[in-house]
Amino acid sequence: MNGETGTGGAAGGGARTGVLRAGRAAVRAPRRGRRRPVVALVLCLALAPALPPAAAAQAAPYAAAPAPAASAPYAGSADGEPAVRLSDKEAGKGGTVTVTGRGWRPKALLTLLICGQNMIGGTNSCANGDGRAVTTDTHGAFRRKLPVAEPPKPCPCVVHVATVTGAAADAEAPFTVAGHPVAPLPKERAGGRLAVVAQPRLTGSSNLLTWFGAPAQRELRVTVGNLGSAPAKDPVFQVGTSHGVFAPQWAEQQWRGTVPAGKKAEVRLPVELPAGAHGDYLVSLKYGGKVLVEQPWGVGRPWGVTLFWVLLCVVVPTAVFRIGMAVVDRVRPHLPGRDHGRSAGRTRPAGRTHAAGRPPGAAGTGKRIRNRTARERAGDGTGTPDDSAALPWFTPDTAPSTTTSTERPTSKGSA
Repeated sequence: MNGETGTGGAAGGGARTGVLRAGRAAVRAPRRGRRRPVVALVLCLALAPALPPAAAAQAAPYAAAPAPAASAPYAGSADGEPAVRLSDKEAGKGGTVTVTGRGWRPKALLTLLICGQNMIGGTNSCANGDGRAVTTDTHGAFRRKLPVAEPPKPCPCVVHVATVTGAAADAEAPFTVAGHPVAPLPKERAGGRLAVVAQPRLTGSSNLLTWFGAPAQRELRVTVGNLGSAPAKDPVFQVGTSHGVFAPQWAEQQWRGTVPAGKKAEVRLPVELPAGAHGDYLVSLKYGGKVLVEQPWGVGRPWGVTLFWVLLCVVVPTAVFRIGMAVVDRVRPHLPGRDHGRSAGRTRPAGRTHAAGRPPGAAGTGKRIRNRTARERAGDGTGTPDDSAALPWFTPDTAPSTTTSTERPTSKGSA
């Protein structure tokens, strides 16, 4: 090193001496036309590369300063978009890393997080408890120290910077947490990452058929946003309904449409309950194995079914009874004269009269015999209308004799 320095100093001294001598000779020499100044200028330009740094600075005081060493590039998509840069690419737990950024919105609030698995799956893979917040300046730049923490997911890791309010913007820079486990990245779901961005709704109403036990139907409307980098084309959802403590019964439904990356769309899916269902139900929507929506649904009781069963319990026994009576009336035997005698009343035994305890031949016997004779004639059909209308008061057997006096004999001595 000393030898090289001495050699360089000797060479620099000789060059300086040669330049001074050339200058003196040019001053002392008389001007012989225009050739001498041109020759001196050419000689100075030829000896300039051999001058040391101090002589070069004196010879060219207005020369441009050397460019500084190139710094680490910003991690961003393109010029004009938010970007971040890290002071270190690797650090252990308990250390710090300085995060700087530019291209952000002025006076914007940002969050800084260390995330595992390249933040696949959202902030669930980030060390949220050790994150930091920072506000950008008027030029959209910031500088903040971030403590190094181990994320809940294995590396590869990144430092994720995102806006909290206003228009959404984010940027990431690769980072290695020393001593943290490393695992292969999980396969990202095809078709984008959908998330609910608005309150879901159940639209529709019941009709008269539902009041009588028909299946209740509604339409589930959900506004979803695509958080992934690929568009979601014809996504397949799972719609489930549950009642009480029972688990939901899932049914796959495909929505026809495309949700571009970073955009949102309204998804409409039909929901139907079993026939006669009533009470409090819960409608759930699942996508990619994750439940997105749980919407309650109160279904009224189908009172038409209750009314139907009440009428059925009243009408059916009455109809069975009437049918049974008609069958009995048709299959029972018919006796001669029974049809005509039914209207006149039942016949009484021969040994009894209207007045209980009266022997045959007493008062009223003629009336009973007269009624029986009229029924017999009507049953035989031998009589005529005139005979039935002019019946005798007594039959020949029971008519009182003209020779027999029915008057009570007077007692002796009576008048």
